[in-house]
Amino acid sequence: MHETVHEGLKIDVLYGGEHVAQSPYILKGPVYHEHCDCPEEDPRVWQKTLSCPAKEPQIEQDFASFPSINLQQMLKEVPKRFGDERGAVVHYTILNNHVYRKSLGKYTDFKMFSDEILLSLARKVILPDLEFYINLGDWPLEHRKVNDTPGPIPIISWCGSLDSRDIILPTYDVTHSTLEAMRGVTNDLLSVQGNTGPSWINKTEKAFFRGRDSREERLQLVQLSKENPQLLDAGITGYFFFQEKEKELGKAKLMGFFDFFKYKYQVNVDGTVAAYRYPYLMLGDSLVLKQDSPYYEHFYVALRPWKHYIPIKRNLSDLLEKVKWAKENDEEAKKIAKEGQSTARGLLQPSRLYCYYYRVLQKYAERQASKPMIRDGMELVSQPDNSGSICQCHRKRPEREEL
Repeated sequence: MHETVHEGLKIDVLYGGEHVAQSPYILKGPVYHEHCDCPEEDPRVWQKTLSCPAKEPQIEQDFASFPSINLQQMLKEVPKRFGDERGAVVHYTILNNHVYRKSLGKYTDFKMFSDEILLSLARKVILPDLEFYINLGDWPLEHRKVNDTPGPIPIISWCGSLDSRDIILPTYDVTHSTLEAMRGVTNDLLSVQGNTGPSWINKTEKAFFRGRDSREERLQLVQLSKENPQLLDAGITGYFFFQEKEKELGKAKLMGFFDFFKYKYQVNVDGTVAAYRYPYLMLGDSLVLKQDSPYYEHFYVALRPWKHYIPIKRNLSDLLEKVKWAKENDEEAKKIAKEGQSTARGLLQPSRLYCYYYRVLQKYAERQASKPMIRDGMELVSQPDNSGSICQCHRKRPEREEL
């Protein structure tokens, strides 16, 4: 919300001028402005209100490697292993629902994304006290195995891989689009749902791709498109990694993301890691053909090939065959597209993202073997100024620790 409503909120859901289901819906006040610092004191009440799921399979998998978290070991190891000038790691402590941090390494500008979700959460619910490290880079960092000596340490990242042990949070892109959805972001998880292009029968029967040259298979995709224009429309919109290929393959014009859904089939190919457009493609009503990948985001574990998307081999050797199958089996292709869209809408709604973040922090805090502290060099990450909004919280925020 971007304005506090004290007396309550009435929501009319209409179709053809008539109320739908139990409309109008009444939310009893107050309903707070996003910047109101009014955390719910009982996390169980907050989670119940948001209908948080009892379990998140990816979180269970991620923490299986860490029955206990040794903060002292992390304090010694993380700066040495990941804190050099090429690093992109931030050290956080949450204490009494206040957020403190210290940057390690040169490339930590993306801390604005981790800051904003932690502060937003802390305005809504009392967070557990904990101390952790977030990796702001693309690639997962911890590649030690459980049986190694020393063993893996629980670095938190936005992307996971089959050969790493990082604990995964929703990507900065998905998180930011959730937080900013009401402030004019055009490409967010909710706006995609209302901009899915023409109806299925009127979509162009081709597979479609636009993107940067961040992986060699994307170049192969463009070559396939040149050779099979009746099945595939693929183009590179920006060259950085393979600039020498621009003359040979050409550069495609930028397109608005919602125009992607004029096409029946969407090709999802990794970038440097998992392609962060994937959740947006799944929320549309086109059929997604997803490249096999060692990389994953937090919600992939809930998706199944041939039920929610069509799998294609890592080297794209079966892509054209799969596009032909989709064209020849239109009803089945449409069914998979709808099932994928419906499942993604459930997994990626804002409440689920908040629930997921909270559950990761809660699990982490439960496994800490020692008390988190505000370390030398940490600074308080201040909540945004809410003087322009009338909050009048009925809950008192905890006092912060002095640095």
